[in-house]
Amino acid sequence: MNTVKHTFIMSSRVIRYSTRSIDTVITVIVMPIMILLAFVYILGGAMETGTTSYVNYIVPGVLLYCITSGVAYSSLRVNNDLNKGIFERFHSMPIAKSSILAGHVIASIISNIVSLVVIFIVAFLIGFRSPANIHEWLLAITLLLLSVLAMTWMALTFGLLAKTFEGAGVFAYILMALLFVSSSFAPVETMPRALEIFATYQPMTPIIEGIRSLLLGNPNWQSITIAIIWCVGISILFYGLSMLTYKRRLK
Repeated sequence: MNTVKHTFIMSSRVIRYSTRSIDTVITVIVMPIMILLAFVYILGGAMETGTTSYVNYIVPGVLLYCITSGVAYSSLRVNNDLNKGIFERFHSMPIAKSSILAGHVIASIISNIVSLVVIFIVAFLIGFRSPANIHEWLLAITLLLLSVLAMTWMALTFGLLAKTFEGAGVFAYILMALLFVSSSFAPVETMPRALEIFATYQPMTPIIEGIRSLLLGNPNWQSITIAIIWCVGISILFYGLSMLTYKRRLK
């Protein structure tokens, strides 16, 4: 019971810190909205997405952009806590040690949920419509949350490994590169052959395709299955790496 209480306290601390940062709010909420509006109203007319309207096509990609922006701050925050000796202070207190990293994870999930809801609202206002039934919506939301969890553990690992605050910021560029070289904003078939192969088999594409197919009411079970495998595998791998790195850095 104490672990749950301590995790709540730790996550509340991170959320309070985030909401006080205008830079975080702009990057996590305003920028994804600007990306959505720019692609729909500036580039949308030039994009060929078959019978699917471009706003319906692009929303899953923008949702993943929103997530990558949000979890990138988890990397920065955990690195800041580590390098400023905040973790050492927490370790000297009578609290559950597991709650320290868990607080960052829960805070990331909560803040990303808020950001995703805002993006969905804006998307509906500019014409996004989904014929998906309740089960498809629930599965799409589950896939989004699995993506948040997987990328958050990746972010924490990079933040713990980085020696400097600036080094922790490199994680955002890695995720953004994977996002833009995927089917997020254009079909992979339109890319040069080498990029098409890379985009097809990297994790972002099946995640985006799985979410897109669910929101369009036409589930692509192959993409959904591959996406779940990627998310669960990444979560397990980077959870283990983050815990090992955390213990090593605090020795």
